[in-house]
Amino acid sequence: MKDSGIKKAILAYSGGLDTSVAVHWIKQNYGCEVVCFCADIGQEEELDGLEAKAIASGASKLYIRDLREEFLRDFVFPTMQAGAVYEREYLLGTSFARPLIAKHLVEIAELEGADAIAHGCTGKGNDQVRFELTAMALNPKLKVIAPWREWDIRSREDALAYAEEFGIPVTATIKSIYSRDRNLFHLSHEGGPLENPWNSPEPSMFQLSVDPENAPNEGVEVEIGFEQGNPVSFNGAEMNPVDLFVALNRLAGAHGIGRIDIVENRLVGMKSRGVYETPGGTVIYKAHQALESICLDKHIMHYKDFLAVKYAELVYNGLWYTRLREALDAFIAVTQQPVTGVVRLKLYKGNVTVLGRRSQYSLYREDYASFGEEDVYDQKDAEGFIQLFGLPMKVEAMLSLEGGGQSRYRKPDYSKFKRD
Repeated sequence: MKDSGIKKAILAYSGGLDTSVAVHWIKQNYGCEVVCFCADIGQEEELDGLEAKAIASGASKLYIRDLREEFLRDFVFPTMQAGAVYEREYLLGTSFARPLIAKHLVEIAELEGADAIAHGCTGKGNDQVRFELTAMALNPKLKVIAPWREWDIRSREDALAYAEEFGIPVTATIKSIYSRDRNLFHLSHEGGPLENPWNSPEPSMFQLSVDPENAPNEGVEVEIGFEQGNPVSFNGAEMNPVDLFVALNRLAGAHGIGRIDIVENRLVGMKSRGVYETPGGTVIYKAHQALESICLDKHIMHYKDFLAVKYAELVYNGLWYTRLREALDAFIAVTQQPVTGVVRLKLYKGNVTVLGRRSQYSLYREDYASFGEEDVYDQKDAEGFIQLFGLPMKVEAMLSLEGGGQSRYRKPDYSKFKRD
């Protein structure tokens, strides 16, 4: 038993294999009281019987806080408004949940007078960084217990054996050994057969979405309304964020929307294969992007696309509570002021297609863009514009010609040099 001086630790608890085993291990090895905290961010049935399970695993009590609206309003929507997508595909469903959970973990530690926080993240993953950086930013005096960096357990098979030895209630089995993370935005799957990137995902693994091949043969049209970048209505009915996402997840999931299979670069340096289900989030991202296309001017949109990559890195790397992220949010908030309107989309067998978009702040002018008659744009003006826009290229080519050469972009025609 360690003489750490820790009397009480608050464990970020999901009820899954790792955290269930961690409750018992921390008590045995640190000799301290363990209080569990679970953030309700949309796990639904995973929360059933959680308190009894935590107590049976050795915890003295369990806190559950409903953070679904805070999760969407303060973490999901700002990231979506930034257009942040990690490595072209990952919509950051796990990444932006961790700083929220850790924030409340710190609050409960202070409420309980605890000495430490604890988590069940592996020493190979990103989540350990996200939890601990948040704790550093909010209360650097708290100690951190990270069992995966200390214990002899080296695999999920080892963890299952530990649970069986000490009678710890777990739902994972050797046959179903995926590591999953679920919230209102997405469900991730890692580990097990997925560790070989050649293996196809097992059809039975998916939980939020049907196979696109088995989705309805007729698509469905939906309308998403936005106010200053925030989704506020679904098919004409105003909804709070939670109800909107619940409804959209079910509909989009029924049409096979939001499945991605990616190999990503973890913060700690290794590559990791994950399969994600993000039905409602995929639709929201697509709709928001479509609305921005008519509400943002060219310079804002292009600069915003540049910053989106940096924003995604910040979120993925656990740097939510930083001045840089706050500064980027200030910029993004200004860009979202005119992003109000409605987007119409079609969901069909795994695809999301934009059918239309409209906004009272739209910068799209039919009379400017029309290929028919117009009196607001003189096409002859384009000649002068092209001359000025291409002036640097023209000057370089002229200098080459004056020097007896040719434009460096003209390759010799080797067909003229035929061998006798």
